[in-house]
Amino acid sequence: MPNLDNQTILLAILGVVALALVGQTILLFAIFIVIRKTTNSVKEQVEDLRSAAMPLVYNTRELFKRVAPKVEDTAADLAAMAHGLRTQTAEIQASAAETLEKIRHQTTRLDHMVSTIFDAVDRATTFVTETIAKPVRQLNSILASAKSVLESIRPHMPEPPQQQPPPPVSTYDPEDKDMFL
Repeated sequence: MPNLDNQTILLAILGVVALALVGQTILLFAIFIVIRKTTNSVKEQVEDLRSAAMPLVYNTRELFKRVAPKVEDTAADLAAMAHGLRTQTAEIQASAAETLEKIRHQTTRLDHMVSTIFDAVDRATTFVTETIAKPVRQLNSILASAKSVLESIRPHMPEPPQQQPPPPVSTYDPEDKDMFL
């Protein structure tokens, strides 16, 4: 074996370290190249995505710029309409309450009028009964007594004989025996 002195061992270790550094440098350079290619690929994809998405973003922004005033106007119109509806509803409720109160008053008035009419009819009926019915009863009594007096004075006449009703006529026909009603 050759002479292994301290200097030779150090030289061998230095060679191994130099080779390790060269390998590490090559490996880092390869990683750098892969990362660079990947970065370029990602940049291209981002650029493609940006070129596809940016017109959409611009169109959306323009659409929003055009529609935003209309939406605000519509919201303002809806708010005004809601306020108007609330006001009209309150007016309708007040009108309905007033109408119901008038109807209630007129119903009470009509009830009083009808009650007054029925009371007057009842009084008139009582008056007529008292004023007319009593003399009519008296007149009936006088006529009944006059009739009794006349019947007792007048001779009895024989009553006319009562006629017998004719016998019923038969409508039976033997040929009609199969007919059914």
